[in-house]
Amino acid sequence: MLTPEQLREYIAKGLICETLEVSGDGQHFEALIVSAEFAGKSRIQRHQAVYAALGERMREEVHALSMKTLTPEEWTATRG
Repeated sequence: MLTPEQLREYIAKGLICETLEVSGDGQHFEALIVSAEFAGKSRIQRHQAVYAALGERMREEVHALSMKTLTPEEWTATRG
């Protein structure tokens, strides 16, 4: 069974992240991903970048992944 730590490592290998937090139960995961690579991209494009980083794992090991994808500037703004 996939752990949140493993999923975090997989995302980090494929995407440069300033902040990356993953939680979950082995099938259902939630991730906060803050990356400058998201600048100028739509939410769908951001999610596609994460799916690309995960590759086949997204189909084979991850049942559900809820993502919050932000640029560093958006992350700073949400924290006040």
